[in-house]
Amino acid sequence: MISVLVVDDDPFVRQGLTELLATDGEIAVVGHAADGGEAVRSASSNRVDVVLMDVRMPIMDGIEATRRMATLPRRPRILVLTTFDLDRYVYSALAAGADGFLLKDTPPAEILRAVHVVADGGSMLHPGAARALIDRFHRQTSDAARTAVERIERLTPREKQVLERVGGGDSNADIARALAMRESTVKAHVSRILAALDVSNRVQAALVVRDAQLLADPD
Repeated sequence: MISVLVVDDDPFVRQGLTELLATDGEIAVVGHAADGGEAVRSASSNRVDVVLMDVRMPIMDGIEATRRMATLPRRPRILVLTTFDLDRYVYSALAAGADGFLLKDTPPAEILRAVHVVADGGSMLHPGAARALIDRFHRQTSDAARTAVERIERLTPREKQVLERVGGGDSNADIARALAMRESTVKAHVSRILAALDVSNRVQAALVVRDAQLLADPD
């Protein structure tokens, strides 16, 4: 059973998400929070697998709450919920350690799938906005690019292939098909890649890829 904490200052959003999550027999909502401070306290004192985190909230916003949750001994996985006009906050949340983000108009089935993916150790980025967010708000500097290249040089040729696919947003299953590997082998490669790059999740690994300019800039 996946335990979920729903965090949003809008009670109608909390109710709607709770009702949606209740339709999945493998998900249990274990708590609600109306601000980031309350969310951190709840995640600290209860077993929480996944947090659905709003960005703009009173007292403590979702970015700071994400940063604090990322340091917990048993850190939950964090999915940020946002709208397009808040994308700069989403980038900050990802940099703080969030495992992905969804737009609030994401189809219900995709929200449920995202909870499962993140709970299983994956990352979930909205396909239409992820690339734009990284391109717009993660501007490379020469120092950042050099550091990223140095980190990537620690990898084997095969790990570099896997990392480039991770940077493009591919799932483990996608990578396995593309590189003719077993999915379990891909998972092992990803774990080693994260350790070598000194990052905590696939989102941050993708940012390293962007810094190193391994992906072509969009037209």
